[in-house]
Amino acid sequence: MRWLTDPGYGPGRLIFQHGIAAIYLAGFLCAVNQFRALAGERGLTPVPAYLRRVSFRRAPSIFQFHYSDRFFAVVAWSGVGLSAAVLAGLADVMPLWATMLLWAVLWVLYLSIVNVGQVWYGFGWESLLCEAGFLAIFLGNARTAPPVLILWLLRWLLFRLEFGAGLIKMRGDRCWRDLTCLYYHHETQPMPNPLSWYFHRLPKPLHRVEVAANHVTQLIVPFGLFAPQPYATVAAAIVIVTQFWLILSGNFAWLNWITAILATSVVDWRALGLPGLPQPTAEPVWHQALVIAVTALVVVLSYWPARNLISRRQRMNASFNPLHLVNSYGAFGSITKTRYEVVIQGTEDPEPGPDSEWREYEFNGKPGDPRRRPRQFAPYHLRLDWMMWFAGLSSLYAEPWIVPLAEKLLENDPATLRLLRLNPFPDTPPAVVRARLYRYRFTTWRERRETGAWWDRRLVREYLPPIGLRPTAQVR
Repeated sequence: MRWLTDPGYGPGRLIFQHGIAAIYLAGFLCAVNQFRALAGERGLTPVPAYLRRVSFRRAPSIFQFHYSDRFFAVVAWSGVGLSAAVLAGLADVMPLWATMLLWAVLWVLYLSIVNVGQVWYGFGWESLLCEAGFLAIFLGNARTAPPVLILWLLRWLLFRLEFGAGLIKMRGDRCWRDLTCLYYHHETQPMPNPLSWYFHRLPKPLHRVEVAANHVTQLIVPFGLFAPQPYATVAAAIVIVTQFWLILSGNFAWLNWITAILATSVVDWRALGLPGLPQPTAEPVWHQALVIAVTALVVVLSYWPARNLISRRQRMNASFNPLHLVNSYGAFGSITKTRYEVVIQGTEDPEPGPDSEWREYEFNGKPGDPRRRPRQFAPYHLRLDWMMWFAGLSSLYAEPWIVPLAEKLLENDPATLRLLRLNPFPDTPPAVVRARLYRYRFTTWRERRETGAWWDRRLVREYLPPIGLRPTAQVR
């Protein structure tokens, strides 16, 4: 059934699969470096306690059968090795069945982590990687022509991602409709990057043009993905350019990268003069049958996200099944107008008073020292830093983990301290820690020249009262 495949999309398939492998690699490296402190046996929200409350049916994961930090390390490092092997081209020289098995193992390993990751893995790009990674299983390799049905499913995924994000904005914050959201967004986004200060200082008329262009890209252009070539390629190119504009302006983990990677699967590389790949061999009937079955599955599962798109109560970044297949997506339905940051401090004084010396803990990505320039981390994802941004929005986000975090700092817990940029108590732990809420804003051009600071901050209130190891406290 030759109509089920299209060899011309071989280069796009190759770029897409290598891109997903690179994102998998970043995701597994994040797990290797951060998971133990966040959700390990002695983490802030321990997996064993979570698994006692949640069934396999609700959260399918290999960790439902056994969890230990050592076993998790084996799983995460296996993911690193396998994704690096795919990125190096191993999947393209293997038999088709072995290639599919390799991709399936990657998907199972990452899904297993996501489903026990709790708040640390509650971001939309986690479900997005699971869904894209699942479809990658059935794309074949260089020995087979890309299956047309899977290519269309990738377009459907990209459509939901972009169109859903556009709708959530128009239905959400008024500033998206009056084109003023970017007056604030670059300053108040979760984790600014080295260029965010400059983007924030662009003229306001240009910010309004950016918002209008975003609406066109997310509400009109996605329909072009289903148009004949070369129009679909033009639509994909617009998406790619837009995503790289967003990459330049902030740290959004791999959200923008994977969106651009998805768009490459739509491009007609033949029209761009890209040399073709070697002629693939005939596709096995069993593979074609699997492709048809998976397509039917996605069509059935699409009912819930399609209904969500047309709903007035549209849900953002929702999964309708525990396998994270065929999800709904969206981002920044509302924009924070003022930036609040939780700053954690410690002192060696067991009974702090007005004259006690408080030293600040510095995080890798989130704003802290006003003179420290924001850094670039994406597509690597700093999970604690992101959750600290949510904590600044509302203490409800921090209730499960802020006191455990303070206790880990009081112990100078090595795993937790590895999540931070600076521990102000390298020799002995502090006697007391506290958290304070500050209002941050980007400095003006004049302030930047005079002080060298990127941020100006003002104390708002106490966030977490001073605590030692024995007393407990509640976030206020």
